[in-house]
Amino acid sequence: TISGSSTPQSALIGIAVTPDLKIIFDTTKSTRKYSNLIVKPQCSLVIGWEAEQTVQYEGRAEEIQPPDLARYQEIYFRAWPNGPSRLNWPDIVYFVVTPSWIRYSDFAQDPPLIEELRLSVLS
Repeated sequence: TISGSSTPQSALIGIAVTPDLKIIFDTTKSTRKYSNLIVKPQCSLVIGWEAEQTVQYEGRAEEIQPPDLARYQEIYFRAWPNGPSRLNWPDIVYFVVTPSWIRYSDFAQDPPLIEELRLSVLS
């Protein structure tokens, strides 16, 4: 994320992925990422490195509100079975990130496989 003073800030997050490649994560309102995303919803993520495979992902984050919240929580809780235990945390919130650009890289292949997906319209 980008802070109000335009400083990049990073944080480890647990994610779930929807069938249409949106990313869901939880956080609390006291975190830097929450404050940053409310002001500047653009964000980027780097996912993985197992077996020399990685995904670079850029998109726009939105705090999930009812009535969509239950649907996204169901997806998130499948990936993170301990997620419901955080429902009693003060100020827990969920975000969904809609991708604008994705790059998949597999450096275990020779030559490496690198594929990009650009999405011109954010859904």
